[in-house]
Amino acid sequence: MLEVVLGIDIGGTNTVFGLVDRNGNILTSDSIPTTGDDSAESFFERVFKSFNEKFELVKDKYELKGIGIGAPNANYYKGTIEHAPNLAWGFVNVLDIIKQYTDLPAVLTNDANAAALGEMKFGAAKNMKHFIQITLGTGLGSGIVVNGDLVYGHDGFAGEMGHVRIDKNNRVCGCGRKGCLETVASATGIKRTVYELLAKMNDKSSLRDIPFNKLTSKNIHEAAVKGDVVALEAFEYTGKVLGKAISDATAYFSPEAVILFGGLANAGDMIFEPVKRHMEKNMMDLFKNKVQVLMSGLPSGDAAILGASALIWHELNGEK
Repeated sequence: MLEVVLGIDIGGTNTVFGLVDRNGNILTSDSIPTTGDDSAESFFERVFKSFNEKFELVKDKYELKGIGIGAPNANYYKGTIEHAPNLAWGFVNVLDIIKQYTDLPAVLTNDANAAALGEMKFGAAKNMKHFIQITLGTGLGSGIVVNGDLVYGHDGFAGEMGHVRIDKNNRVCGCGRKGCLETVASATGIKRTVYELLAKMNDKSSLRDIPFNKLTSKNIHEAAVKGDVVALEAFEYTGKVLGKAISDATAYFSPEAVILFGGLANAGDMIFEPVKRHMEKNMMDLFKNKVQVLMSGLPSGDAAILGASALIWHELNGEK
């Protein structure tokens, strides 16, 4: 029988899960609405009901070895999810709930850390032991790998690059503080940059016709490709801020590579070029021209499941 694990990624809107083998092949997958206003107990009851119905059809072919879970505000050490945004669960011990449904090994971590492990096992960081994975989505998530292991810190929450403050007097962040990196270097951040630039600049821009709540990083990228001055300046500023942050992180961790993933990273050279340029410009001489900036090697539609499954494979293989 083929050995597989169950990878579960809990999102604010939808939860995806699937069976994944050791080579990163997703053999079956599905999703359910997260319905974050429901209790955690109700949520996991729905997850396992849906999964068990599907696994019943293939259980003669696959041997299920364990369960990996990626979720916002998940604590690897405690097995808990702690006051996650978009989930009305408060502080909940996920591993205790899962024991009601299976005695298989189970482990969870935050979604950004799971993505980093997915990158190391199945993506652009294969054969790397020192790298930083940055997800440029609605916010900025990051996972830091040193000597082949994720950096968790003493409490399980290390690696929050998105909440390193770049300007304490700048934009208000969702965490309640001002000037966090993700207020600039994220899909939401570049939208805020565009609107600030529109107020400061008189240049013609197609972005002036798009209301803020309908503006996306994709709109900004498309405008930049067409030479829109405001869009180009927004990418330049975003790349500058992120590049400087990466240069600072390099002094702490000396990574082989920084891997970018998420909607904003899909802008390709429009974001990669200024990031690399400003990273090298601000880099300590000792580290110059040593750090690659790479695009994620994970398929965007499968990245969440692959990340969660990589987490449990990492544990089962004794690599923790």
